[in-house]
Amino acid sequence: MTEVNGQDGPRLTSQTAQDICGAVTRGEESATSVCQAFLERIAKVNPTLNAFTTVAADAALEQAAAIDRNRSALADLPLAGVPIAIKDNLCTRGLPTTASSRILAGFVPPYDATVVARLRAAGAVIIGKTNCDEFAMGSSTENSALGPTRNPWALDRIPGGSSGGSAAAVAARLVPLALGSETGGSVRQPAALCGIVGLKPTYGRVSRYGLLAFGSSLDQVGPLTRVVRDAALLMRILSGSDPMDATSATEPVPDYVAALTGDVRGVRIGVPRRLLDAGVDPEVLARVDEAIAALRDRGASVTDVELPHARYAIPVYYLVATAEASSNLARYDGVRYGYRAPLDEHADLAAMYDRTRDTGFGAEVKRRIMLGTYVLSAGYYEAYYLKAQQVRTLIRRDYERAFAHLDVMLLPTSPTRPFRLGERVNDPLQMYLADVFTVSANLAGIPGVSVPCGFTRDRLPVGLQILGRPFDEATVLRVGDAYERATGWAQEVPPALVS
Repeated sequence: MTEVNGQDGPRLTSQTAQDICGAVTRGEESATSVCQAFLERIAKVNPTLNAFTTVAADAALEQAAAIDRNRSALADLPLAGVPIAIKDNLCTRGLPTTASSRILAGFVPPYDATVVARLRAAGAVIIGKTNCDEFAMGSSTENSALGPTRNPWALDRIPGGSSGGSAAAVAARLVPLALGSETGGSVRQPAALCGIVGLKPTYGRVSRYGLLAFGSSLDQVGPLTRVVRDAALLMRILSGSDPMDATSATEPVPDYVAALTGDVRGVRIGVPRRLLDAGVDPEVLARVDEAIAALRDRGASVTDVELPHARYAIPVYYLVATAEASSNLARYDGVRYGYRAPLDEHADLAAMYDRTRDTGFGAEVKRRIMLGTYVLSAGYYEAYYLKAQQVRTLIRRDYERAFAHLDVMLLPTSPTRPFRLGERVNDPLQMYLADVFTVSANLAGIPGVSVPCGFTRDRLPVGLQILGRPFDEATVLRVGDAYERATGWAQEVPPALVS
């Protein structure tokens, strides 16, 4: 077995999930040595990044040792010995799940989310929980009650959000795989800004059971990985119907890895050029145009496509999502679990509710609860929430018409490079516009992936977004993999974290 000293630690932490699983299954590595290598790297790098909220070292080593003791079963474990990080809004039995919020400080769920249970059954080693914007509300991971996460490519910049901790952990080689969640782009956007792969599945493809709800008609769990092949491997494990989630779909789950042929000849690509006319960083647009040209050179056809209602996506999203958040977060009241504000002996129940929610929630969560409560209130429901749902239908129909003659759609994941920490915290509108190219896919329920497509001149990552038809993650992944094979972006390492 390999010792985790000298150069072996960095060698192990640079491998893909598929490589690690293969080495463990063949007996070339032990699950314990792999786990130790990643724990050592986390101990070295995480104090700088703040990617993890909890590092479950003892539990992870116990899981790894159990895998090593049961070598006869490894051939049936598609993630045997592979460390994985879990976003802190997914329930993990025996580990804190706080959604990076003070109001859930100390909460330890008695059960696993379905996706976590499936990972354990596949042989993955749960190595810890990752930082996020509080209750997944944000685009920068600056709204965490546990402090911001830093981007491994530039420590003075944000990693994106809300799954910024998961994205930064994968980019910095602290784990080969991580789970994130997204309601309006919180997997794809941080993947783009950290230079990795992030997939948002079709709504219903992956169970939401055990995911702390933000916007129930929008939320999805998705993988963050360094290479597309690992995302395909993880999707095969996560996907499928779940009796614990009434919204999970019964659609057959294909072999996503087998779909990665490297061939895009005949694939029909649409580009919504009018959406890109203003507000996009010229260097971001240049990298995306180069990626589109690379796919055309490999046999794909490219045409312009119209999405006439896409310009309404941000206001529609911030009406629908905040309304659902207002309802979902009503359960955090200081009575059943989590944080309760200290009270004097004369305080009544209403005062306890008020003080607990006021001191337990951060500013952004309170802002969204108030917005959502307002748009659902009597006299405003039809003018705001109902109208937003009607326009949401128009946005979905735009995609249905486009995909009648297209296979995928390409556009930037984020309109800008990663901005500096603190740059937008006092400007919520500018922060919300970071999701301008991602929220439509959540409103329409379609799948999308972000893959690295190069860098700006100051070596900040750019992401290419690939959107597809409902339940056609296979084609989305196939196009992303073909582009990845044609470039070397997946092998790039943040320069400050090479050692």
